[in-house]
Amino acid sequence: MYQHSNCVEKTQKIPGDGIPEKDSGLRPKDDKKRKQVLIVDDERPIRMLLQKILEANGYACRTAENAAQARVLMTEHISDLILCDINMPGESGLDFIRHVLKAYPETAAIMVSAIGDPLLAESMLQLGVYDYIIKPMDRNGILISVANAFRRRDLEITNRSYRRNLEQMVDERTDSLQRSMKKLENAMNGIVRAIAHTVETRDPYTAGHQRRVADLAVAIAETVGFERDKIEAVRVAAIIHDLGKISVPAEILSKPSRLTVNEFNLIKEHPQVGYDILKDIEFPWEIATMVYQHHEKLDGSGYPLGVSGDDILPESRVLTVADIVEAMASHRPYRPGLGIDVALGEINKNKGKLYDPEVSAACHALFNEKRFTFD
Repeated sequence: MYQHSNCVEKTQKIPGDGIPEKDSGLRPKDDKKRKQVLIVDDERPIRMLLQKILEANGYACRTAENAAQARVLMTEHISDLILCDINMPGESGLDFIRHVLKAYPETAAIMVSAIGDPLLAESMLQLGVYDYIIKPMDRNGILISVANAFRRRDLEITNRSYRRNLEQMVDERTDSLQRSMKKLENAMNGIVRAIAHTVETRDPYTAGHQRRVADLAVAIAETVGFERDKIEAVRVAAIIHDLGKISVPAEILSKPSRLTVNEFNLIKEHPQVGYDILKDIEFPWEIATMVYQHHEKLDGSGYPLGVSGDDILPESRVLTVADIVEAMASHRPYRPGLGIDVALGEINKNKGKLYDPEVSAACHALFNEKRFTFD
């Protein structure tokens, strides 16, 4: 009975013919530290020759005479490299290697064949096989092919490990960045709310005005098809659009009678004051400019700059309409609320002249078709 390749003289059953190849006597006792090679060939002399050559050069070998045996051996212990004949009884070497490369991605493969077919060799390489050896085999050629296969395998394993580690690192850093961005977003929203509360504390008659303007402005922005990022910019700008009123004396803000020309001119400075406060804050959007322009009109008759047309940001045009509608509909110290119908009438009458026509139409649709209401 033939002896299995091991330093101890004993026999071991292998599925199939059940006879392992004879031990060459050249392997050290600890196979775990050596490269593991599985030789699959239906010709026993070929198996023995390959085993002898490889074990003499430090490789640990197992052999199988067909694909069925090889499949069992691979389930028992995964080999690092397979040398496989193409034409064998039963499952072909090609089908077996196709299975191996899919099931054991860290196992390399070299095909052995008596047929020198360039097209077949090319198809093997495209499949993922590292080399194609033609029988009769040259000892040095075998050793070079096996050594190159292991070098390439080790390099690919290292690269895969590096990619996995890199992907994990990127995922971890992305998660960390997203958490940091969420904290910054929460902090920014907290600051914005604090600013809005500060303004409303000084002007109790307009408490809630900025929030209601923000609700309407966001609804208009969604209706006209703004992207999510622009909608958020509109929301933030609307919540603090009257920030500049902190420079206006409280007695003017709450005056129960009509304002004088000088008092109104003082109030008209609030977009400039708001811009000056916000311009050096690095928001992700042009918040300072939106606040600056929220009283500008398409025809240039607005304030404080008198800009017109395309010089007014789209977000500012939305903010203007929302501000006008809320202010007219709501109660003020110097007059009762005029109601939504009057406010919408103003927007409709001057759309295309003072107010953006698309924004004006969206505002009308919200109240008349979508039943939008202020809280």
